[in-house]
Amino acid sequence: MDVPRLLNNRYQLLEQLGKGGMAVVYRARDLMLERLVAVKVLRDDYSRDPAFLDRLYQEAKAAANLSHPNIVTVHDFGLDNRQLFIVMEYVPGADLKMLIKQRGRFSPDEALPLLIQACAGIGYAHRAGLVHCDVKPQNMLITPDMRLKVTDFGIARVLSAIHHQERSDVVWGSPQYFSPEQASGATPSPASDVYSLGVIMYEMLTGSLPFHASTAAELARLHREAEPVPVSEILPDISPTIEQILTKVLSKQPSQRYRTADQLGRLLLNFGNAKNSPALALTPEAVSATVIAPAMTATPDSTSNPEIDWVSVGLGLVALVAVLGLVPFWMWVYFVYNPPIR
Repeated sequence: MDVPRLLNNRYQLLEQLGKGGMAVVYRARDLMLERLVAVKVLRDDYSRDPAFLDRLYQEAKAAANLSHPNIVTVHDFGLDNRQLFIVMEYVPGADLKMLIKQRGRFSPDEALPLLIQACAGIGYAHRAGLVHCDVKPQNMLITPDMRLKVTDFGIARVLSAIHHQERSDVVWGSPQYFSPEQASGATPSPASDVYSLGVIMYEMLTGSLPFHASTAAELARLHREAEPVPVSEILPDISPTIEQILTKVLSKQPSQRYRTADQLGRLLLNFGNAKNSPALALTPEAVSATVIAPAMTATPDSTSNPEIDWVSVGLGLVALVAVLGLVPFWMWVYFVYNPPIR
C-alpha cells in the first residue's frame, strides 16, 4: 500500500519496523509533541467498512485507557486520506519471537522474569475486562534493559468481524499460539490468553513450539485434541513444579487452567521466590493443590482464619482470675478499717 510520509499533518513516518498481513508498523516522529512513536498503518480496504472502523475505534479507546508499565500505551487513532492508523508508544528493542530465534532455549531463570512481566500486563487488562485474543511473542516487545511490554490489545477481536475468506490471512496469522476454544471458533476468555502464555512458556523453555503442522486447520486440530511432548522429555532436569504449572496452563478445557494471567503470574513469582528461599520451597504437592482447586486460591489479604495463640489466651484468663480474686480481699481490708456504724 502507498502510505504518505506524513499522517494528519502530525506524524512523520521515518522507517518501517515490521510488516504483516493486516498492517505495516513504522517508527515515526510526533511533530506536535516532538517525540518518537510507533504508527501501525492498516490495509487500505479496512478503511472502507464503517462497521469495522467503529469497532476498531471502540477497541482502540479501551486499549488507550490501559496504563501499565508492561503494556504499550495507545496514543492516538485516525484516518487520513483513507489510511487507517493507530499511534502507540515507541519501544526500542526487539520482539520476543526474535529473541527466541536468536537464543533458542531460555533457562527458567531467564524465562520466568519475562513471563511474569507478560502476566502482569495481560492480567491488568483482564481486571479491566479486556481479553487480548492474540497473545504471541511477536506482540511482546523487549527493551534493552529486559523490560517487557505487550502490544495490540483488542485488534484481533475486531479482525474477527471481517469476512471469512480473509480469516486465513489475518485471524490465523499465528495459529501456533491459539487456544483450543479459539481454534474451534468459540469466544475467547482470559483463560484463552493464559493458554497462549503457556505456549510461549513452552517455546521459551524448549526452543520449540508444542505443535507443528503445515496448515492452519491441522494446527487447530492439534490444539483441540493432541497433547504436547512433556517438557521433561526434552529437558530432563526441568523442575517438576514448572512442568506441573505448564501442564495445567495447556489444559484443553478453559476451566482446568488458571482463570486469569494474574493467577499464573503469582504462581510463577512464588516459584521464583521459593528457589531463592529454600525454607519457602513451593513443592509439587502445593502446585497440585492449586491445580485441583484454583477457585480457592487466595491473596495474602484474603479472609483466611488466623491461627489462635492459645498461650496468650491462657495467660489472659489467669490474669483475669487473679484480678477478680483480689476483689474480696480488698473488701475485707476496707471493712476492717471502716467498720459499719450500728
